[in-house]
Parts: sequence; structure tokens; C-alpha cells
Amino acid sequence: MTSTLPESSYSARHLSVLEGLEAVRKRPGMYIGTTDSRGLMHCLWEIIDNSVDEALGGHCDRIEVVLHADSSVQVRDNGRGIPIDVEPKTGLTGVEVVFTKLHAGGKFGGGSYTASGGLHGVGASVVNALSARLDVEVDRGGRTHRMTFHRGEPGVFEDGAQPDPESPFTPFVASSELAVVGKVPKARTGTRVRYWADRQVFPRAAQFSYEELVARVRQTTFLVPGLTVTVRDERGVPGTPGQDGPHEETFVHHGGTVDFVDHLAPDTPLTGVWHLTGSGSFTETVPVLDEKGHMSPREVQRDCEVDLAMRWGTGYDTTVRTFVNIIATPKGGTHLTGMEQALVKTVRKQVEANARRLKVSTKDSSERIEKDDVLAGLTAVLTVRLAEPQFEGQTKEVLGTAPVRSVVAKVVESELTALLTSPKRDLKSQASLVLDKVVAEMRARISARKQKEISRRKNALESSALPAKLADCRSDDVERSELFIVEGDSALGTAKLARSSDFQALLPIRGKILNVQKASISDMLRNAECAAIIQVLGAGSGRSFDLEAARYGKVVLMTDADVDGAHIRTLLLTLFFRYMRPLVDAGRVFAAVPPLHRVEVLGAGSRKGEYIYTYSEAELAATLARLQRTGRRYKDDIQRYKGLGEMDADQLAETTMDPAKRTLRRVTAQDAAGAEKVFELLMGSEVAPRREFIVAGAAQLDRARIDA
Repeated sequence: MTSTLPESSYSARHLSVLEGLEAVRKRPGMYIGTTDSRGLMHCLWEIIDNSVDEALGGHCDRIEVVLHADSSVQVRDNGRGIPIDVEPKTGLTGVEVVFTKLHAGGKFGGGSYTASGGLHGVGASVVNALSARLDVEVDRGGRTHRMTFHRGEPGVFEDGAQPDPESPFTPFVASSELAVVGKVPKARTGTRVRYWADRQVFPRAAQFSYEELVARVRQTTFLVPGLTVTVRDERGVPGTPGQDGPHEETFVHHGGTVDFVDHLAPDTPLTGVWHLTGSGSFTETVPVLDEKGHMSPREVQRDCEVDLAMRWGTGYDTTVRTFVNIIATPKGGTHLTGMEQALVKTVRKQVEANARRLKVSTKDSSERIEKDDVLAGLTAVLTVRLAEPQFEGQTKEVLGTAPVRSVVAKVVESELTALLTSPKRDLKSQASLVLDKVVAEMRARISARKQKEISRRKNALESSALPAKLADCRSDDVERSELFIVEGDSALGTAKLARSSDFQALLPIRGKILNVQKASISDMLRNAECAAIIQVLGAGSGRSFDLEAARYGKVVLMTDADVDGAHIRTLLLTLFFRYMRPLVDAGRVFAAVPPLHRVEVLGAGSRKGEYIYTYSEAELAATLARLQRTGRRYKDDIQRYKGLGEMDADQLAETTMDPAKRTLRRVTAQDAAGAEKVFELLMGSEVAPRREFIVAGAAQLDRARIDA
């Protein structure tokens, strides 16, 4: 780093200030991970977390984050304020120690903070080193104290009307000055930090993400109940909520991790939100600085508080968030390991205890509950609080404190066992649903693995393991190949003659398949028609479904154009929606549109007649009226197709299967929540809502549309 002073006045004081921070500027990735937008946001987290640590200690209940239009960001809190007195070992004020000395702060030795997010003591000083300018103001003792820094070096900026990192800067030489710039009521305390990221370190493309900031702030207010955090964006960046003017949002929650789980849960609840809390202690050997300045090992008693909110849902996706002193650990660590071990161990015991009801063999080693079975459909928020946690790296993404694993495991095992064995009717019912779901997931995993092993083909010659009734195509090109699921053997015979066997495969199904919305996963997998469809597609089902492994580019449901055909198509769509959803989301499921009528137009003289196909009663009426207007004659006995089997091969190919002439209706699920509700209403196990729906719509039914 270059100083703004002439070389002759470059003193030892500047060397002492810049000695540690110079390393930060040379290797910023060691401290903030990267210098792109993620690193920029990490610097902001460091400053915000210092304020949140005050809130964790009960000294702060309001934080404000402001993204200014001049690319600076300010964090304000009403905590105790950074200490302004002189630290005896360095002879510097507390403010200067915090912002210029690495591995220094109030989070060491169990003094000011019993549990905090920071532990390395490099947060504020790293942000200071990587800022073109940093201003800090502290309200304390009835006065407002101020200090400014330029790339980590304390001094004075000669500002105009507005603070500017490009203003002339004069560093302190003899001694630093913590200036008193105002008076405040003695009861008012707090800290304000405003900084401008140094564009010598961060590229211009690196910008603060408003969405990421709001998500982190919302998460923090869930974890610190009662803390109010306000976010204000004054940048006017296009594509953000503040593009048309300053935008402000305030977040506060009082329910803690229980509310957080409700917010995160993506599916319908199977259980209520269970809140598991407890604590444990462990001894840890840590180096401590004695009076002589020597480091000596000492055994310290640590307390670890565990807070886990969790609930199982009807889906199979897993959402688990873990935190240490409100610092997110997205890559887990010892606390997550302890939770997962306890969940698997406890659920295994309960499954074994209820083996007869669940129809699980305790002697069959293949029927063993695994971690993925337990985590399916689980939404959980795990928070542990302890003094001086050990993280793997300054970015704090992984907790490394080893004894935390056993503390968390003990608390979770004890509390979860009490819930799963509770005699209370409500909890007993929920526990039963959880065990049923876990066992069903285990069986689905075993079945899916077996199907995956036998269903994938490397070429068309390896289709011998596939169902005998499959009429496969010759092409291996997934993008080009099509699978027609046809209704009945009669339609199959005609479709075989009508198809292009090069790229069109046929799979017949017998009548109406199982309604999978009401059936369990194991029942679905035992159903011959459902199993055949999953096997032929070769991509698995449920959580193990792999879209890349699907053997066909298009799946076309070809059913009769009557009420039964519509019912069969709905049952098939229910199967695809619940167990092969990515296929629907990718737009690879279609419904064939066969014609309802065939009109034979008579030719005049030697002119040959022609056939016109119509797809609805309204289209038929319009076609006949058009023929009459033009004076063309047609046979009175208009053919009405009752099913696909009534067509000959040429007619079926021309109207339904030939890509050049057919009409396909793509099946989409753009509104997943709405589609889920419709499937549950029409195909679910609850009869009463379906009856109300039918009764309410009975008056709108046109009897003429029913084939009877």
C-alpha cells in the first residue's frame, strides 16, 4: 500500500498500523473468500454481524442498513457503542483497535460477549483494509465520537458538502485522535459505520445485492426474536424495488426458529412444527494470554445451547438451515452432523419398536432406514450458541468445534424420542405419520434403485429387460424419440400400423391405472401399469428421478376422446405430476388430440372426394354450414369416433400420430400450488371437498356431452 505522505515523513507509526492490514489487501481471498459480489456482501455481513452480536447480548434492539447512492453503505445500531477508552497494551482507543488491529476485539476471553458471530477478530479491520474510506461514529457518554480511515489508515478527510473517498486525506503521524463531533443524551448509545468499498480491490461489476441483503436480514430477525432491522435502498438501480426512488423495508419477528420453519417450508405440513431445545457443556483446551504476554494452554468449560425447530411435510425435498450464534453455516459442520446422526438413530429405534404395524422386517438388512429416508420432506432450522466457536476459515461456512456434535446429538435424541413416544393423542398421530412416511421413503428408494438398475438401456438391443408389451422404437436419439401411452390393446394394434417405428414407441395400458394421489408410494410401485411406465421411461421416480436419464424426448398420452379417456388421462397426469414432476416442468409431456368426427365430402363429376376431421361439436356445425354455403355435398352418415380403435391406421396416422399433421396439447404446471390443489381436490383421499365441488358445478353440466 502506498501512503499519501512524502517518503521522508513515512514514520514507524504507519508501519505499525499497516503491517497487518497490508496482508489483507494482498490476499483478500483468505479473509472474504473472493473479491466479486460475494466478497463485497461478506464485508457487509461482517459489519452487520457486529451489531447483531450486541442484540444477542441484549444491548441492541434496532439496526438500520442504508445503501447510499454514492456506492457507500451504512450500518447503524443502538447498542452500547464501541469502547472509546484507551486500550492499555496498545495505547490506542477501542475504536482504533477494532478497525486497525487483526485478531483484536471484544469477543475474546469471555469478556463482553458470551456468544457471538465473530471469533477471529478480523471482521471490522478487514472491511476497513478493503475500503477506500471508512467513517465510524460512536454515541457514548453523552458525546458523539468520530474517526475516519483511508484504506485502513486513520486520519482526516477534508470534505466538502458530502463525504467523499476522493477528498484530500491527511493521516495521523504522532498520535491518533478520536474526535468529539457532537453531543447526545447520556442514555443514547450506538455505533454508525459507513464505508466505501475500494475499487482497487473490488471490480466495478461487484455490486451489493438487495435481494441477498433482504434475505439475510429476514433470516437474522427470525433468529433474534424482537430485533428490528430496517433496510433502505437509495441507489435507484434498475431491476430492484428501489429503481423509482428510495425503498425501505422493516423486518421483525417474535416467534424465533418456529416462525422461520413456517416461512421456509415448501410443502403441505404432515406434522406441526416441533421445537426441541436443550443445552450441554464440554471442556476445551484453549491458548490464553497470561500477564507476561505468554500464551499458555488452559482448560475452559464451555456451555452450548441447542435450538432446533423442525417439521415434516408431504413432499420429499429437504430444507435444513444451520446457524452458529446466528451466523449461517451453509456447508454445515459438527452441529449438523450431530443433528442428522440423532435423527437417524432415533427414527430407526422407533421403526424397530413399531415393526409389526409398519410391516418392516427387522431381520432384512436391506430394509434399513438411511439418512435420506428420514430427511425426506423435512424442514428444519438448527441454531447452536456457544462462546468462541471454531470455524473452518474466516468465511465461517463450516463449524469445526468437535464436541458440539455430541451435545447436539444428545439433545436432539432425548427431545425427539419424547415427542415420538408421547402418549398425547395429537403427538401420537403425528409420530405415526412420520414413521409411515419414513418407511415409505425407504421402500421407494429400494424400488427405485432396482428399477434404475434394470431399466436403463445403452442401445435398442438391450430392451429385453423392459416390459414385453412395449413396442420400442429403433432410434437412440432421445431428443427425437417419442413414447405413446395408448389406451388398450385394440388401439395398440392400429397404432403399431400407424406409427413411424423409427422414432415412435408404444406402451399399452389396461383401463384405468391406480390413483396415486390416494395411494402410498409402495402401492404405486407395486401397481403393474405404474411400474411399467416408470420402468420404460428409465429415469426413476420421486426424489431419485433423473431427467437426463429419460429414454424419450416426448411422452404422449393417447386416450379415447370420451369421458373414460379423459379420466385415464387425468390418472396418468397425476402419476407424472407426483412422481415424475421434472418431466412435466420440462414440457415433455403431451396429450394427443384425436378427432371426434369425420365428414366425407362428395366430389363433383370425376373429382375425387375428401375427408374433413373435426374436433368438437361446434367445429362440426361450422364445417357443415361452410360446406352448405359453398354448395358442396357430403354424406349424411357422419362418422362419430367412440375410440381410437375405430380408426384405421391411415386415419390414426393422419390425425393423431404424424408430426406433420397431428395436434398435440402440451401439459404444463406453471402454477404448481394451484395444480397441486386441483389434483388433491379431484384425485385425493378427502371425499367431502370433491362432493361439494361436484354438487356446486352440477347445474353447469351439459347432458348432451355425456356418451351414454
